Amino acid sequence: MAVKLDSGGEESGGEVSEINVTPFIDVMLVLLIIFMVAAPLSTVDVPVDLPTSNAVPQERPDEPVYLTIQEDLSLSLGEDRISRDGLGAGLDAKTGSNRDERIFLRADGSVPYSDIMDVMNTLRSAGYLKIGLVGLEDPARAEAAANAASGAAGQ
Repeated sequence: MAVKLDSGGEESGGEVSEINVTPFIDVMLVLLIIFMVAAPLSTVDVPVDLPTSNAVPQERPDEPVYLTIQEDLSLSLGEDRISRDGLGAGLDAKTGSNRDERIFLRADGSVPYSDIMDVMNTLRSAGYLKIGLVGLEDPARAEAAANAASGAAGQ
């Protein structure tokens, strides 16, 4: 209970009907500190120290070299079928033995990951280290995934 210290007036020594806001401010500051500490803990985040890249974007080749893995695990270099044993020689003929040329690898969705890695290892043993994986962009699925991520972050 607050007491008025002003001696002038009709009711000296009486009760004051004004609200004392000091305890309210103290409570608000404590809540602010609690939320400042708890907010970073409530976000789902994986700590990653990402490296910076100063690479210049590469120009796209006029005729990209596509290597396709079919559903039956057969390989096609461009439009022509090729065996795994003849893959190195076929790539040399297609690229003019330029081992720095990027090979774009496409695979059917039903091809197991281990078979894709086997083809990538074959490319590596043939000397082709620049391999790009090709996929389809689906704007509807990308938007749905972004909406789902933002909805999960809001909860």
